[in-house]
Amino acid sequence: MPLALLALAVGAFGIGTTEFVMMGLLPDVADDLHISLPDAGHLVSAYALGVVIGAPLLAAVTARMPRRRVLIGLMALFVAGNALSAFAPDYDWLLAARFLSGLPHGAFFGVGAVVATNMAAPERKARAVSLMFLGLTVANIAGVPVATLMGQSLGWRSTFIGVSVIGVLAVVALALLVPRDGTHAPGAGLRGELAALKSLPVWLALGTTVAGFGALFSAYSYITPMLTDSAGYADSSVTLLLALFGVGATAGNLLGGRLADRSMRATLFGGLISLAAVLALFPVLMRTAWSAPVAVVLLGTAAFVTSSPLLLMVMEKASSAPSLASSANQAAFNLANAGGAWIGGLALAAGFGVTSPALAGALLAVLGLGVAGVAYGVDRRRAPLAGRERLVAGNVPQQSETVRS
Repeated sequence: MPLALLALAVGAFGIGTTEFVMMGLLPDVADDLHISLPDAGHLVSAYALGVVIGAPLLAAVTARMPRRRVLIGLMALFVAGNALSAFAPDYDWLLAARFLSGLPHGAFFGVGAVVATNMAAPERKARAVSLMFLGLTVANIAGVPVATLMGQSLGWRSTFIGVSVIGVLAVVALALLVPRDGTHAPGAGLRGELAALKSLPVWLALGTTVAGFGALFSAYSYITPMLTDSAGYADSSVTLLLALFGVGATAGNLLGGRLADRSMRATLFGGLISLAAVLALFPVLMRTAWSAPVAVVLLGTAAFVTSSPLLLMVMEKASSAPSLASSANQAAFNLANAGGAWIGGLALAAGFGVTSPALAGALLAVLGLGVAGVAYGVDRRRAPLAGRERLVAGNVPQQSETVRS
């Protein structure tokens, strides 16, 4: 695997850290800026909104630019957003800075996925994508806990200074390791990129992402009360237990990359079935202190097995606009984050119990499996038509020669 994947992973590590660290710093930010905890929670939403808006927008605008330059520019924007977060004078400035920090998130992963697959051998494309996402999953093991402790000890602003430094290191690594040659985007332009998103298979693949990862976030958004109220852990133990989720996500990401290189569709179906099964077992696994950590690891593993095949499937269905399609997949991921948390909250508000968001997530995983099944049926139905079109196209020159003779 090329060293350039290391540069992409460093950028992914910084992005993963800044995305999730705010959740642990909300009380500190609320106290320092004299705002309520719900108002502080809008800082998480502002970042997610930036991802959803920025992912397709920036990918489309930069469609004809060299991808190496785009990656460096996106990471520079990421550094600027986090530096502004560190020195924001009040809540409104911090809200705007968090939105700015989220803008390059999806486009970076989208363009990075295209660069990663272009540099890898055909039989290693999924593995290349999984190595880039390794930075994101490792951030949940090391980056988020360390950054949270830094913010709690030295003040929340120090966390964003630290993340900005990681971003600068990523810029340097991208400039040094990503080759100038072979990273130019095709000349489809903005109109061609947008036209590629009209395909039904592309939207089915994006729908699978929303439902599949919505299943994850339906449970993960409320994992802390499950661990404390159901499994009986103290609040001080939650950070370590959440790091176990990162361990599972890392293992699932690497496993999914290897399996998807062998069979992308089978890996996707297997991952969604495993995710539904794990979430359905959550009410049982969360009853005891010894089985709850197992549930957390299995949740991360089952969910992230699907990350590489989902991204590659979207890119495959929009082959003329892979950067925009893979960026749109990141926007779908963040819609899943918000939607899954909302659906899990509905289950809690209905009084179904502290582990009910996991059962809601299991239903979402089944829904994702259904959407993936429909996508498979559409592909099967279109395959004979595509074959006939290629056959006709292949016969056209021969017929023309006959007419000319």
